Amino acid sequence: MVELIWPWMLVFIVFPWVLIRFLPEGKPVQEAALRMPALERFCPDAVTVEVVAAPGKRITARFIMAWLIWSLVVVAGARPQWTGKPMALPLVGRDLMMAVDLSGSMSTQDFLLGDQMVDRLTATQYVASEFIERRVGDRLGLILFGRQAYLQTPLTFDRQTVRTFLGEAVVGLAGKETAIGDAIGLAVKKVRDGSAPSRVLILLTDGANTAGELEPLKAAELAANEGLRIHTIGVGADEMIIRSFFGNRKVNPSSDLDEKALTGIAEKTGGHYFRARDVKALEGVYEQLDKLEPIAREDRHYRPIRTLFHWPLGAAFVLAVLLGLVVGIGNHRKGQA
Repeated sequence: MVELIWPWMLVFIVFPWVLIRFLPEGKPVQEAALRMPALERFCPDAVTVEVVAAPGKRITARFIMAWLIWSLVVVAGARPQWTGKPMALPLVGRDLMMAVDLSGSMSTQDFLLGDQMVDRLTATQYVASEFIERRVGDRLGLILFGRQAYLQTPLTFDRQTVRTFLGEAVVGLAGKETAIGDAIGLAVKKVRDGSAPSRVLILLTDGANTAGELEPLKAAELAANEGLRIHTIGVGADEMIIRSFFGNRKVNPSSDLDEKALTGIAEKTGGHYFRARDVKALEGVYEQLDKLEPIAREDRHYRPIRTLFHWPLGAAFVLAVLLGLVVGIGNHRKGQA
């Protein structure tokens, strides 16, 4: 909609009419009316255009044009603006770090995605990508860890960038071993200076801590002291058929998963431990995380505003130039006559 910030200024539009109506009439001036030479071709007698405003007073076409210019200037002074439809603003939620294991075991193909067996990292990328897209209002960060832990994406509101870097991750990028403690320590360091009311780390792994300088439980204590809540996810199937020259045999591909340590990390920081044995379970984990760490609701709104004063002001300028040209041409022809 279009609205005026200072609508009271519109009362000044009638100011010229008030002057004409109430000021005493001056001495008559010969040929005071505006001559309109262009009309002579069509009506030789229409050499003047005038309107009777009051007994003894006449309003000329020149006055009407000047009044129109004045009105446009007054409208511009009333500060017209266009106000758009309300748009929702997401509330700032939390600082949410995601730590994803890239150790060698994440290449184990024990997850069924659609009708195809995929490795654990591919399944994680697929499910976590949708989780990231839902986190409106949160600052997200991504840590990738193997033998060492790396900050792949610092805390940012740019969810697309986080999704892209997660999708580009490959097994072994950070080494073949698993430094869970170092990943937690790096997350603590990166959220320490943040001002968000809530700090969360979602750590996903399929093994046990086999590398790094920090013990996982010690790192969890540091996280608890900094107010960092950690949710841990253990991924991997419990059973897998291995085909070999000697026939098929069942194995447990998650035998190295240290569920006790992951549970302890979560409990020390006020988080939860989740077990994901297939894609459906992994999707359920992230849905539960959405409930445990609610997404910021879009309950603040704003209206886009665009100022419009330059339109009536520009029109007033154009009309003023035209009026000046008309008056100049009239005076020139009068002088020639």
